Amino acid sequence: MTSMSSTGRTAGRTNIQKATLAVGAVFLLVGVLGFIPGITSNYESLGFAGHGSEALLLGIFQVSILHNIVHLLFGVAGIAMAGSAAQSRNYLIGGGAIYLVLWLYGLLIGQDSAANFVPVNTADNWLHFVLGVAMIGLGVALSRGTARTGRTTA
Repeated sequence: MTSMSSTGRTAGRTNIQKATLAVGAVFLLVGVLGFIPGITSNYESLGFAGHGSEALLLGIFQVSILHNIVHLLFGVAGIAMAGSAAQSRNYLIGGGAIYLVLWLYGLLIGQDSAANFVPVNTADNWLHFVLGVAMIGLGVALSRGTARTGRTTA
């Protein structure tokens, strides 16, 4: 059973909803940080898309305007889908699968090719792998013992 807080939001979120909210918030933060000079080095070379963008978030992860927008949208989706346990599970497992596909894509394409439109570098590729595995792991582990409605089963 959930209760309403003074702001009208449910106070009794499940663990999977809390995890989804946290993951979404981190993606939203990363998307914003990708637009901040200093946190993103080579900011002056930030391009819209393509491997030519030499901007590096935290000096490590290659980003572009498109890459940052994807992070922002992924963050908004996570925050929106944290409203129910079932949607949270879908976000974590589905999003994790997307990140594993992106990891494979990054491994298969040439980093200097036109196919690298997001863009990604080696650091991005391995981060995508870790994110994919972690998100799927969270989605599976935190949905055990939870019915589709988000209530704990007896």
